[in-house]
Amino acid sequence: MGNVAVQGLRVRAPGLAGRRWRQAGAVVIGWAAFFGVWAFASEVLFNPYRLPGPLTVADAMWTIVKSGDVVTTFKASLGKIFLGFGLAAVLGGPIGFLMGRSRYWKAFFHDPVVVAGSVPGITYAVLALVIFGIGLEGPILAVALVSMPFIALNVAAGLESVDSTLITMSHAYRRRRTEILRHVLIPTITPFVFAGVRLSFALAWKVEALTEVFGSSDGIGFMIRRSYQLFSVTDVLAWTGLFVIFMLLLERFVLVRLERYLFRWRPREAAA
Repeated sequence: MGNVAVQGLRVRAPGLAGRRWRQAGAVVIGWAAFFGVWAFASEVLFNPYRLPGPLTVADAMWTIVKSGDVVTTFKASLGKIFLGFGLAAVLGGPIGFLMGRSRYWKAFFHDPVVVAGSVPGITYAVLALVIFGIGLEGPILAVALVSMPFIALNVAAGLESVDSTLITMSHAYRRRRTEILRHVLIPTITPFVFAGVRLSFALAWKVEALTEVFGSSDGIGFMIRRSYQLFSVTDVLAWTGLFVIFMLLLERFVLVRLERYLFRWRPREAAA
């Protein structure tokens, strides 16, 4: 049996390695095609002044990084996002808990929460600008309004997915509420909450930057607006590129690793 298992591992390992190499190759080919189309459009379809090429934008991005502006700019935007997310969690968490535990509260909150999640992000950005003007409060409010519905709905969905037989069995074995919360409720709810957080975080970034474009004195959106006012398409694309790179790094090295850590108890398909 042991030899069979070892042989099975030896057979599967090259297949797994080959699949990873193919995935890496697909990523490289995809990015190469993207930059190739970009360079072609810059040189042939338009002109380098209207649409700067990848090398020109990359040089501008490196200049911004060396100047240190990227650190202060992203720090300002991250502060607003985390504050907005905290406000969304304070509002959306209890609402989702009530929706998931009571049919009355679900009927009461469901339609307003769904409507709040359906409103376009630009509407929240303009609304925040009208109410608060240029300042710190507008982006925070926009992030909170965008994130809250997804947090509430996913918390409610997680609570509704809890297996009632596990709760009944836990009571039959006289488990304490803290043990039921730790070993039944939290493991069931966490995947739903994490999915909602990842989705709302991606949307919140876009709305936060958009709000800064309309009304803010710092942050990524402010720098994009400033570059636009200076008629510098290169700097607009450079700040947008830094924004995309930061989001990809945050997704790959923070959110993905956090997800693996939180759900390390799950069996992985690759290891099967």
